[in-house]
Amino acid sequence: MEKPPYVPLDEVDLVDLDRFTGPQAWGMLDTLRRESPVHFQRETDGGSGFWAVTRHADICEVDKDPETFTSTNFVNLEEVDDDLQEARRSMLETDGTRHRALRKLIAREFSRPNLMRNYEDFLRDLTKQTIDAALQKSEFDFVKEISADFPIQVLARLLDVPQERTGQLIDWGNEIIGFSDPEYAKVLISDAESERYKHLPFRSPVSQEVFDYGRQLAAERKGGSGSDLVSMLVNKIPEDGQALSASEFDSYFLLLVVAGNETTRHTITHSMLALLEHPEQLAKLQANPELIPDAVEEFLRWASPVYHFRRTATRDVELGGQQIKEGDKVVMWFASGNRDEEVFDDPYDFDVTRKDIDHVTFGKGSPHLCLGNNLARMEIRLMFEELIPRLKTIELNGEVRRVRSNFVNGIKTLPVRVTTH
Repeated sequence: MEKPPYVPLDEVDLVDLDRFTGPQAWGMLDTLRRESPVHFQRETDGGSGFWAVTRHADICEVDKDPETFTSTNFVNLEEVDDDLQEARRSMLETDGTRHRALRKLIAREFSRPNLMRNYEDFLRDLTKQTIDAALQKSEFDFVKEISADFPIQVLARLLDVPQERTGQLIDWGNEIIGFSDPEYAKVLISDAESERYKHLPFRSPVSQEVFDYGRQLAAERKGGSGSDLVSMLVNKIPEDGQALSASEFDSYFLLLVVAGNETTRHTITHSMLALLEHPEQLAKLQANPELIPDAVEEFLRWASPVYHFRRTATRDVELGGQQIKEGDKVVMWFASGNRDEEVFDDPYDFDVTRKDIDHVTFGKGSPHLCLGNNLARMEIRLMFEELIPRLKTIELNGEVRRVRSNFVNGIKTLPVRVTTH
């Protein structure tokens, strides 16, 4: 990616979703870091506006301070009605003791030692199966055949759901995360019709389908001895002694289905595209596969699969020279922090040998650090360790199409043509 063209400050509009289907989004974020690093962005859909935080240091300051910048008022831009907040609250929208207790229910499964000990071999086998199936063809959509298929196969094993349900899981994730993309969402979050679904996450009717399926699995596994994630959620009591409510289980299951697939999928896709656009970097990994584990951190910085997460100010506070009022929405633009020139030399250079990569992709130093970050890292590493040695040549074979969203930095299609060794 070349450094994006300059966007004047008075033309910056972070709520114009069409700007996020091309490089202009990066130009806007560059302008904000330089000229207005804590910038008030008005909203045109009835929202109250938000403070866009774009520098790495300020993002970290916000993310590490839940007492001042809470998640309890929700983490996307939507302003959820007060009477619906408890029904829609997930672990993401919980702070403090309860948040820690909910995380610990399954945190051990996602620890690096546990993953290395109990999952690496079977994940590598799954990786090989995905790659073997894709490389039977010389031309295919990398998203459909590899980067969407693999993470969802992993998730299906962790949830212990039948393989034949994986396509449905992918579709659900697309529709929920792609809530602003008309190709994905049955009902766009901006549509008047979404009012009928305002009690559901992202105002998506598909959320109810996910809830229903999760409840079916929970009923089957309640009181059983299974070691899958659903069994853990329905049979373990959080350390604060308060059992999961029905709505907490719903939201936890949906979070696993969506977050467990989408971010890893998009990171793998963006990383492959970057290697296609920088063939000298692909050649380095082909010649020196031992570089791949460390290159994963550059993949994560480069991909920045989630553009932003929101917090809400609990008190009047100064940040980046701006006076933020209690109740204001404060939005951390992780993608911008991952291109901050004060932290990364030549941030628009994709460099698989880059060292000390202090990216904020998973929420650096935050109590809300992505629970699945170790699993994502392992999946990405295994994918490229298994895929790159198989490739003799790989090239683009059509249009790269992106998700219309300022929330998820996603790629819908990546057509490729390959030859193998």
